Amino acid sequence: MVYDYDSIELDHRLFQDRPKTVWRYFELLPVCDKKKIVDLGAGYTILHKCDGLARALGLRTLYVKDDTVNPTYSFKDRPATVAVSKAQEFCAKAVGCASTGNLAAAIAAHAAKAGLPCYVFVPYDIELNKIVQASTYGARIVAVKGTYDDANRLAAQASEVYDWAFANINIRPYYVEGSKTLAFEVCEQLGWKAPDHVVVPVGSGALLCAIWRGLKELKRLNLIEEAQTKVTGAQPSGCSPIVSAFKAKTLDVDPVEHPNTIAKSLAVGDPGDGVYALKAIRESSGVAESATDAEILDAIQLLAKTEGIFTEPAGGVTVAVLKKLVEAEEVSPDEEVVCYVTGNGLKATDTILNSVPKPVGIEPNLESLEKFLT
Repeated sequence: MVYDYDSIELDHRLFQDRPKTVWRYFELLPVCDKKKIVDLGAGYTILHKCDGLARALGLRTLYVKDDTVNPTYSFKDRPATVAVSKAQEFCAKAVGCASTGNLAAAIAAHAAKAGLPCYVFVPYDIELNKIVQASTYGARIVAVKGTYDDANRLAAQASEVYDWAFANINIRPYYVEGSKTLAFEVCEQLGWKAPDHVVVPVGSGALLCAIWRGLKELKRLNLIEEAQTKVTGAQPSGCSPIVSAFKAKTLDVDPVEHPNTIAKSLAVGDPGDGVYALKAIRESSGVAESATDAEILDAIQLLAKTEGIFTEPAGGVTVAVLKKLVEAEEVSPDEEVVCYVTGNGLKATDTILNSVPKPVGIEPNLESLEKFLT
C-alpha cells in the first residue's frame, strides 16, 4: 500500500479520545469509507510488563504484547477487520481465506458481523478447536487433504473463479496492513517510543514485515523519534525455511514440503513473504532462530507460570526463541524487549494437553488431602 504521508497530520494528542481498537489509526489503514468498517473491537490489547519472565530469562526489561485477548483470541482479528471492511467497499459477494485456523475464525466472525457468506480453506489436520470456532460463526469449512500450502493453492484458484474477496489472496495488500497496528500500539503504550528489540512469530512472514513497516511509518510521521528496533523472527524447527535462509546468508527461501511441528499456525512451508521478512530482519539488525517442539511446550508453561498468560504454540515459539537468544548472548540483558504472543492457548488444548500433569484423585477427607500435599 502507498499512503500520502505528506497529507497525514497526526500528533500524540489526537489519540487521547479515540476508540481503543485498531481503527484509532484510521489514517494509516487502507479503508476510505468509515461507514464500511466492520468492527468487533480488535486491537489495543494489553502490553504486559513481565518481571517474572524477565527474571527467568535473565533480562532486565521484558514486555509481552498479549493478543490472546482479541475478539476471536488471536492477532488475526487485526487484518480480518481491515480485510472484511475493504471487501465491503469493493461490494464483494462473499469473503474467504486460506488458514491454519486463527484467520479462519477471525474472518468468519467479521463476515458474520457484516452479514457476508464466508468460505475458509484449512488443512484437514488443523486443531478441531479452531475449526469449531469458525464453523460456529457460520463459515463454510473446506478441509483440504494436504498442507496449508495445498489449501492456499486451492483457495487461490477459487478466488479466480468466484466473486469472493479472499483476505490473504486477492485482497492481501489491504489485509496485511491491519497487522502493523501491533507496532503502533506497542510504541504508543511505551510512551511513544520504540523498544530495542521485538521477537515475532513467523509463518508466512507477513506479520514480521508489517511490524517493521509500522515502526518506519511512525518514524516518518514523527510520532516516534527513532525506529532502530531489532526485529527478530521466530519459527518452529519443524517448519523454519526463513531461519534456514537467514543462517545460510541467502535470500533463497527453500520450501519445506512436509511441515512437522506442534505450532500448526506457523506451519507455512512456502512462506509468501519470506524474502521480504529476511530483508526486514537484516535491515533492522535482527536475527532468525527456531525452537523444537519440546522447547515450545516448555516455553508455554514458563509463560503461564510466571505471568499468567496462556498461549498457543506460536507464542511458545517466541518465548522459546527469546530464551535461546539470551543464552547465546544474541540478546543483551539490558535491551528493552517485546515478545509478541499472538494466539490463545485454548485454541490448541489438544496439543498442549499431553505436556501438563494429570489430576490425581483423592478421597473426600482431610487425611487423603494431607497425603496428597506431602
